[in-house]
Amino acid sequence: MPPLTSERLTWMLSWCAASLPLGFALSSRAKLLPMAVLMVAGVALLVRRADVRRAWWQTRWVVAACVLRLLYDVANVLGHRLGWAPLDLPSQTLPFLAVAAVFALPLDRRILGLGVSVATAVLGAACLWQRYVRGIDRPYGLNGGDWAAIEFAMYLLIMVLLSLLQALRSDLSRRARAAHAAAAVLGLYGAVLTQSRGPLLAFAPVCALVLLWHGWQSRRWRCAGIALALVTTAMLAVTASMQREMLARFRAVPHELATFVPGRAHGAIGQRLEMWRLSWRVFTAHPSTGLGLDQFGPYVRAAHARGEASAAIAGYVHPHSEYFESLVAGGWPALLVLALFLGVPLTFFAKHMADPDEGIRRTAAGAAAAVAMFDLCAFSDNVFYRAMPHSLYLFLVLGLAVDIGRRTGVRTVPIR
Repeated sequence: MPPLTSERLTWMLSWCAASLPLGFALSSRAKLLPMAVLMVAGVALLVRRADVRRAWWQTRWVVAACVLRLLYDVANVLGHRLGWAPLDLPSQTLPFLAVAAVFALPLDRRILGLGVSVATAVLGAACLWQRYVRGIDRPYGLNGGDWAAIEFAMYLLIMVLLSLLQALRSDLSRRARAAHAAAAVLGLYGAVLTQSRGPLLAFAPVCALVLLWHGWQSRRWRCAGIALALVTTAMLAVTASMQREMLARFRAVPHELATFVPGRAHGAIGQRLEMWRLSWRVFTAHPSTGLGLDQFGPYVRAAHARGEASAAIAGYVHPHSEYFESLVAGGWPALLVLALFLGVPLTFFAKHMADPDEGIRRTAAGAAAAVAMFDLCAFSDNVFYRAMPHSLYLFLVLGLAVDIGRRTGVRTVPIR
């Protein structure tokens, strides 16, 4: 067996990192193996290499925002005496802090790009299979039931944006460009099939801004225009194929808004308004402490039992808005922590979208687009209440931030 050289180790870690975007979206435990390899490697690199620690330190404000949220959640649970169960998901921050250190190595960009587009294509194909073979009205992916359609749509649209940016790279062959573009179109087709209004509405401005940024930075307006036409055509084609369902969902919005009555919610919009009404009531009663993590569900059930909430929302455990979730969990301090958790990485990546190095610009653009999708989708859904999107956020934000830190301030040296 050949010795494990620096190049061979970097190659192996590149494949492990590339497998995770698809792994997070699967219910299989197979993703635990590459996660474990990356985590162990990350800890070893942080302990042994000063240049890796410097690259990690370059992203200290992004790391601080993630750690602050974890610390706040711990304090919230202790303060409300909720036990340790609510910390199962927030504690994921710790392994991803270690995994991010691997991105201080010069990972193979082609392998990482391949992993992103394979994930996009597989998840898009899964939507087509669920819709046209299994007859499921709203595909929900490979990790969850029909209740997971919205967060899955957001996840898939983020993958579409990353694949699209891969297709726009100037150093690709025609065959590679076509493969990334095909994956983006297939993923977009699948995302539209989910009929998830919030993620689709968030995707439109983010995608348009990404393509405008590409045209402005590269001066290749023709390429950006072709990409925009491709995205628009794909969305219109799928929408036309299921015109009745899509139009019915969008036409229902003004009617549900106009007919909403507190305590008698109906439809997805009415139910959200009812949950947000109760969330605001919690905030006005407990503006600085909230009720604690994951306490919206018990509060709603108690309110329904008293006749103060609609029966239509009695089974919900989250208010379908990450911002209102924070208000319920911890009042304005929790909302501030969430704003930093979402805002600090977005600011970091937006700043580097104008970097002279094209590779850094593209990495920053992809990460900024992903964070922007989380920011916008958080208005109408809980984007961090399951491991799948939570893992993707931490993986992209911490990993790509460290990658930028390496390339902007650290000269890579061989592994010793």
